[in-house]
Amino acid sequence: MLLAYSRRAALLALASAATLSAARADTYPSRPVKIIVPFGAGGPTDVFVRELAVELEKSLHQPFVIENRPGAGTTIGTDLVAKSAPDGYTLLMASSTQTVNETLYQNKPYQLLRDLVPIAPLEENGLVLVVNPSVPAKDLKELLALARAKPGTLNFGSSGPGSNYHMAAELLKNLTGINIVHVPYKGSTGMRVDILSGQIQMLFDSIPTMAPYIKAGKVRAMGTSGTNRSPILPDVPTIAEAGAPGFEFSQWVGFMAPEGTPQPTIDLLHNTITGILSRPEVKDAWEKQGATLMVMTQPEFAAFMSAQVAKWAKVIKDNHITLIN
Repeated sequence: MLLAYSRRAALLALASAATLSAARADTYPSRPVKIIVPFGAGGPTDVFVRELAVELEKSLHQPFVIENRPGAGTTIGTDLVAKSAPDGYTLLMASSTQTVNETLYQNKPYQLLRDLVPIAPLEENGLVLVVNPSVPAKDLKELLALARAKPGTLNFGSSGPGSNYHMAAELLKNLTGINIVHVPYKGSTGMRVDILSGQIQMLFDSIPTMAPYIKAGKVRAMGTSGTNRSPILPDVPTIAEAGAPGFEFSQWVGFMAPEGTPQPTIDLLHNTITGILSRPEVKDAWEKQGATLMVMTQPEFAAFMSAQVAKWAKVIKDNHITLIN
């Protein structure tokens, strides 16, 4: 009798352990999660993604590991995630660049909003338009007048075709009708060296990066790209108020997962990220670094990304920008 009872108790214990193990296996996340960043380390948005990864680890009790996979204008890293298992363990840092590339790159092996699902946005930050001090324009209106008087003579640098710095200048061309010449670099270091030396006359760049050079008089600020003035450069007007009404550009980042990722996993990630962004200490710290936090529902973020794809498709078409094979 005792033996039968012991055997029954042992079987119940094994069944209980198996049930608990299965429950744990079904609980996301139960192992480390990779965040693929399709840029090189150290970019202006890299710091925010890394800080969020730390907070996600605290909230969800698993490591969130950043893996930089730069190359081909973000298409290499994006394709890697698009082809990953849809289980929530490989996420993508999505950005404004990928919405540009949806039109710019003709033969991508993926479609952004078909093969990946938006999770949540993170933050956006503006750019600043600067000129070398040798340019005889003290403000944006004078710069636009100069560009119209001497079409095709002013060069602007960027970190490559389709980059935020490139597309911000193309948007300015689109809105104002000026003719300025694109000089693409392989990364942002070269363009910054050449704007300081006067090899190129103008460029858009991140506000935190350019602010010290502006304050030192090494470049002259024409305007910032957001709808409101930057707290880092409060004395610099927005481009819209300085002479190009309707201009607005921000480089933004968010997260996506492979299509087919379970909705409960998407919901958990969305709610956790949104919760982190709602903390006053996070908001205050990031705003001091020039970031504006973005909080949207998942459908709102999906609609936002779709609108961004359409916006840049129009700019690329209107400006006859050469597509990349």
